[in-house]
Amino acid sequence: MSAVRDVLILGSGAAGYTAAIYAARAERKPLLIGGPQPGGQLTITSDVENYPGFREAILGPELMERMRDQAMRFGAEMVWQSAERVDLSRRPFTVWADGKEYKGRTLIVATGASAKLIGLANETKLLGQGVSACATCDGFFFRNQKVIVVGGGDTAMEEATYLTRYCSEVVVVHRRDTLRASKIMQERAQANPKIRFIWDSEVIDILDVAQSKVTAARLRNLKTGAETEMPIDGVFVAIGHQPNTEFLGGQLPMDPRGYLLATPGSTRTAIPGVFAAGDVVDAVYRQAATAAGMGCMAAIDAEHFLAAEGAGGHADAATADAAHAAAPRT
Repeated sequence: MSAVRDVLILGSGAAGYTAAIYAARAERKPLLIGGPQPGGQLTITSDVENYPGFREAILGPELMERMRDQAMRFGAEMVWQSAERVDLSRRPFTVWADGKEYKGRTLIVATGASAKLIGLANETKLLGQGVSACATCDGFFFRNQKVIVVGGGDTAMEEATYLTRYCSEVVVVHRRDTLRASKIMQERAQANPKIRFIWDSEVIDILDVAQSKVTAARLRNLKTGAETEMPIDGVFVAIGHQPNTEFLGGQLPMDPRGYLLATPGSTRTAIPGVFAAGDVVDAVYRQAATAAGMGCMAAIDAEHFLAAEGAGGHADAATADAAHAAAPRT
């Protein structure tokens, strides 16, 4: 069993690494449990051009390596294991990862959300090479190109509409003959001259792994069984995200989709001392910059909580708020 840490951090994306940087600089000697995909979703992103501070594009994996190294430079400890279950019923909180037990006076959950994919072998191989699950992140790279958006809900319509800023044509491929999106989102997409729809169809393959880029997609009509090959430059999968919260066993309040709930304006959850940051709590923005910001918030919230507790017993939300208000701004 490990020693009790002031701060345990679950997740190694932008939120987790940023929380580790701030907690380490506060000399809380945080332990970060990296999870199954060290670096998070940015490790499957090629060029990142919208993260502040870089004159030129930076590769997603390199950006995450820099965040990791920065946190470690300040003394953050990291283990590359996956959290399997937790006990949040009493403090210190307990996390079990790969059969080992870790305890923390505070816990920051930054386990992110995974994009739901179609399930094709080539889809995974071409992620970041023409296949994407984030139009805001990658749309710019498809200027004057033709792309497919897979899905029929609000997310798909939002992605398709956004992509028309850059792409010459956006083809929405949907398994049904009607959309699931809200009426206003449907009307907006259907009125856009750059968007066309292929109904009752699914993507069954994406080419071409040998060229390390998307060159075409194979489609199948679900009513007739007919298969066609469509030349295409990119495929955006927009069938939703799944927050990585199953390991929590329902111990924290979530919305119907599984996203953690936090007090507005903070990262505090319903359990004092437990904080949530990044895509695991953010179903709206899902950007590296916003995740990093929330990681910063979570570390500061944890620091205020610990400081208030050290000053006079158990820190409830009101005490932590008072400590926050009195804390100097740096």
